[in-house]
Amino acid sequence: MVKFTLNGATLSVDDDPEMPLLWAIRETAGLTGTKFGCGIGECGACTVHIDGAPTRSCQMPVELAAGKAVVTIEGLSGRAAKAVQAAWRQLDVVQCGYCQSGQIMSAVALLSHTPEPSDRDIDTAMNGNLCRCATYNRIRAAIHTAAKMMEG
Repeated sequence: MVKFTLNGATLSVDDDPEMPLLWAIRETAGLTGTKFGCGIGECGACTVHIDGAPTRSCQMPVELAAGKAVVTIEGLSGRAAKAVQAAWRQLDVVQCGYCQSGQIMSAVALLSHTPEPSDRDIDTAMNGNLCRCATYNRIRAAIHTAAKMMEG
């Protein structure tokens, strides 16, 4: 039995401890906002926060989440989260939307630690979050917009 906090509530997972955290989130907890993309930790669609750090859940065994705080797109809250979500809507970032939960999770983590990011900071933090629709320019602009929203 593996126990961890998922979006503020305790979750007990009685499955193979080597099962990827992604499947515990999607199948055991029923939260489908975190997406399965590549399965090898390269695309970023499965990004969640583990104790505040963006983490690829498709490659992390659920046993490594024991005792940790896991936050998915459904549980995202706070000042940075609200600013990112508002900027995403304002700049109409989303096209197909499949990668966007991972993009948003990475952007919120960045702004939580770097409230005034440079383009280089953004590129570094977002590296590995792939967007098949190539909305990278809108994503970068939305992160800058969210940072400005957080100032005021």
